[in-house]
Amino acid sequence: MKILVISGFLGAGKTTFIKTMSEKLGRDFCVFENEYAQSDIDKAILLENSNMNVWELTENCICCSGKQDFATSILTISNTIDPEYLIVEPTGVAKLSSILNNIQKIEYERISLLKPITMIDGNRIQSQKKDFADIYIDQIQNSEFVIITKCENMGAEDLCEIEKEVHQINPNAEVVLEHYKKQNEIWWNTLLARKMDGTLELVENDEKETNLEKMNLTSIEIPSIVHLVSFLEMVVFGVYGKIYRAKGYLYCGEEWIHFEIVDGMYSVTGITEQEEAQCIFIGETLNRSGLRRILTPYLKRYHSNDAKLIRYK
Repeated sequence: MKILVISGFLGAGKTTFIKTMSEKLGRDFCVFENEYAQSDIDKAILLENSNMNVWELTENCICCSGKQDFATSILTISNTIDPEYLIVEPTGVAKLSSILNNIQKIEYERISLLKPITMIDGNRIQSQKKDFADIYIDQIQNSEFVIITKCENMGAEDLCEIEKEVHQINPNAEVVLEHYKKQNEIWWNTLLARKMDGTLELVENDEKETNLEKMNLTSIEIPSIVHLVSFLEMVVFGVYGKIYRAKGYLYCGEEWIHFEIVDGMYSVTGITEQEEAQCIFIGETLNRSGLRRILTPYLKRYHSNDAKLIRYK
């Protein structure tokens, strides 16, 4: 089993990249998701129109408090389903150096570690460097490949500055500026062929876990797409706290909708029908009561043996 770690800060596009890689190569992939809180939103995205095996660890961060559970899970996956490739997607605020060191401790003839990938949103480099410098630097320092995402509309000068910024932190990194969907099959196979042989020096930093607030809501609802867009506008303007990342899916009007918020921008797309509507918000000073009022307007209240739905405004 070969292990490929794909790191990147919140909203860099890791899940979409993994899904594209699976579609391009059709290999025997198993994906290990380290999600925030009790959320399987990315799992739903990965499983849509695919046959991938997806494992999740949601209680702890695999670079800090969940190290032992992570190592045990890897061994379990190897000993039970034994896929050709295990793709590890850590949380957006995980220390890559710690994850790589943890995997190396359990390597043996049946488990090998490939050179890792870090994905960076080209529009958010400066804000990430300012707010989460230790994580940002750690992920770049310890990566063989650094893939820049969401930079399709940037000019040559801006792209050159991004490449220079990355090489200041890691002179040996291969920086990919062209969108990965334009890459050929040879390029994709290269990502799965480079074994981490010890020549890449691991730079291990402080393992203190970033204490961002997380709020997970299930059974959410909203009347229409107009209401949803209005709500998302309020979120990006800071009405519900400083939210770095939000995502979810819900039934809206007459269809299922998937929404995402990253660094003051939001997107809304369609998604196949899900078993349950849910979402997650990650940030600081979250307005929890406000989010509940908008997304869970109906709460159950029990009177005697009868359950009645009471709407709270």
